[in-house]
Amino acid sequence: MPQTAIDTAHLSRQTGGDHALERELLTLFAQQCARHLRTIHGSADTQARLDAAHSLKGAARAVGAWQVAEAADRIEHSLAASDPRGTEAAMDALALAAAEARAVICRSDCAA
Repeated sequence: MPQTAIDTAHLSRQTGGDHALERELLTLFAQQCARHLRTIHGSADTQARLDAAHSLKGAARAVGAWQVAEAADRIEHSLAASDPRGTEAAMDALALAAAEARAVICRSDCAA
């Protein structure tokens, strides 16, 4: 699995090489990412946090944000297992991965 914030080859395969669609999907992902991060980090409702982590994982996989997807998956598992230490570590990893992915998206928007 690539170690870049966004796997552009995967994204290109998903969109059939349509660059406008890629930009649109990345913009939507960045918006979803911000919304789901707020829920994961700020909600007292465990089910809402689980749902947000699951949704973010799927959105990340769709655009090739593998590190975001992996961290969201870890959050899902640690929340389900009531593992606060695992959840905290996964939330730190998610915050970093999401920031990196959103920075790549911002740079690609600026270059477009």
